Formats: sequence, structure tokens, C-alpha cells
Amino acid sequence: MSKAELLEKIADEVRVCVKCPLWKGRKKAVPGEGNINTSVLFVGEAPGYWEDMKGLPFVGAAGKVLDSLLYKIGLPREHVFITNVVKCRPPGNREPKTNEIKTCTSLYLDRQIALIQPKIIVTLGRHSTAYILSKAGFETVTIEGITQLRGKVYRTRFQDLLVTVIPMYHPAAVLHNPKYKEALENDFQLLKNQLQKNRGKRLPCSVS
Repeated sequence: MSKAELLEKIADEVRVCVKCPLWKGRKKAVPGEGNINTSVLFVGEAPGYWEDMKGLPFVGAAGKVLDSLLYKIGLPREHVFITNVVKCRPPGNREPKTNEIKTCTSLYLDRQIALIQPKIIVTLGRHSTAYILSKAGFETVTIEGITQLRGKVYRTRFQDLLVTVIPMYHPAAVLHNPKYKEALENDFQLLKNQLQKNRGKRLPCSVS
């Protein structure tokens, strides 16, 4: 099977998944979408209301913020792949629980990353950052919030991939508190710089 067929197979599994209780309240699961040959993978936390309605990631208010940030650095949305650590909307937009993240990532996200093989993983929010960094070997990092980690670049291994991990605030943070707008814009500029720097280069394992 081709990469596209394998990713669509995962998406089909997501759409009918009943492996954790989140399926009971969903309208549509949200496998993720985008360019499967991209070097940049965005990992958010969980679908919201509009994502649940449409079955697509980041199509609500937070998605508009994300689109604007991508536009400002000249990176079209169709050039990246976007997904979440959990694929179904938690009730009332609550945060995903540890067992939900563990189930969904092991079944779906890890396989998506293995197939897409991104060079850069952008984690949007606390839960996606905690998962990706812990899986990449940063078990000693205690993540009470995203503030202490954003603005840094983590060059490491995820599974068998050499990747750059860039933690950022979730775009929804801007909706609740405009003070995060400048920080997010700075982080997207950091992403732009890394894209330029990493072209054709191998990534050593370190933190900068």
C-alpha cells in the first residue's frame, strides 16, 4: 500500500474507533488532514465544536488564528499536516485525560508520525507538548504549563526519526488572552527560521 493509502486506512480506523469513552459523544472523529509529504507536522490537543461537526482539524476560531499565523510566515496550510493527540472531542471542550491520550496516540498518532516522517513537529498546547517530548526521551521534563518550554527548539529522536520539536501555545490561548499573540507570532517566526536552517541538514540530539 502507498503512504496515502496507509494514512487513509488509519483515518478510517479513527472514524469508527470505540477504544475510549470519547466516541460516545462525538459527531465526527477528526483524524487530521494536510500534505502527507510535508516536513512540518502540527499536533494540537483535541477537536472542538466545529472540528467535531466537520470532522476536520482547526476549522473553528482557533483554526482562523492558526491560518493567520501560517500566512504571516509564508507557509500555506496545504503545505503542512495537522492533527491532535486525541481524535474525538472531549465533553464540553474539557482537556483530554491521560488515559484518552495514551489510547489515541498509541493507536493512531504514533503511526501517522511514522508514515509522514516530518522533520519538524510543532506541538500546540500543554498536552501535545508533554506527549511528544516524553515520547522523544525527555522524561525528566515536568510540564506544568507550556510557558517554560515555548521559545525553545528540541532536536531529538521520536521513535526512529530525527526531528526538531517546537512547543508553542495553543492558538486558542489568543482567543482567551490577547497577550499570547506576540509570543505565538515569535514562535512562528522561530518555525520559519528552523525551516530555512534545517533544509538538507541532519538534526543532532540537543536542546537549544
